[in-house]
Amino acid sequence: MPLHLTFLGTDRLPVEVEGLTPDALRGKTPGEIERLEIFHGKDRRPLADLFRVRGDLADERIEVEGDLTSVHRIGARLSAGEIRIAGSAGRHVGSEMTGGAIHVAGNVGDWAGAEMAGGLLDIRGDAGDLAGGAYRGSAKGMRGGTLLVHGNAGHEVGHTMRRGLIAIGGAAGSLVGTHMIAGTILVFGGCGVRPGAGMRRGTIGLLGNEAPELLTSFRYGSTFQPQFLGLYFRELTRHGFHVPPALTQAECALYHGDRLAVGKGEILLRA
Repeated sequence: MPLHLTFLGTDRLPVEVEGLTPDALRGKTPGEIERLEIFHGKDRRPLADLFRVRGDLADERIEVEGDLTSVHRIGARLSAGEIRIAGSAGRHVGSEMTGGAIHVAGNVGDWAGAEMAGGLLDIRGDAGDLAGGAYRGSAKGMRGGTLLVHGNAGHEVGHTMRRGLIAIGGAAGSLVGTHMIAGTILVFGGCGVRPGAGMRRGTIGLLGNEAPELLTSFRYGSTFQPQFLGLYFRELTRHGFHVPPALTQAECALYHGDRLAVGKGEILLRA
């Protein structure tokens, strides 16, 4: 059976639970898990002070429930196993994860999947800023894996992204893929200003009904039907991500840039 963690906190002080992952807790007894220390504001407290702990890790799965909007770093540095969050959660969900899977039933805060290098982060609601992005001062953001946001996302999605796939089912904010090194970002709704600013390589697909205005440092190439998008669409559908049927036959206008950087990136606009 899975390990159930029910959050009992009633104040709004931030709670940080980095290290509560199936791989990190493997082999620990329920009593040992209850005594693990987490941060509540600036204080260290035993896990059992803020969470009711039930079950075990026999199937390498953790289920977290309660009002988790002030609980941060759930699934940070996950390398194996599965975490299911029954509702919304705070910042840094799945940050720096390298494997395994995290499923979120609600919304998440900023830095979801920041600098992740592998695994699946599946968010059924909205995400804040810098989803799949880099922490300030870091040379690389997302390095691999799959990040799915079924709702909307904030600004700077995929900042300095190096590898992997990000898909946003709704709208995204400004600076999608800014300073992108490589990888793929697909946005199925609207998009804010300056997508792809400073990108070197990689692909950004802006597939909403209204095309955003691109920077003048992007150059038009051609209009065609990208067959490779079909591979991504099938993979997304396999994960329960909605892809509008009309997109399977849609043509896209291809732009190359950012010519102020290396200039080998590409932006696809739905034609």
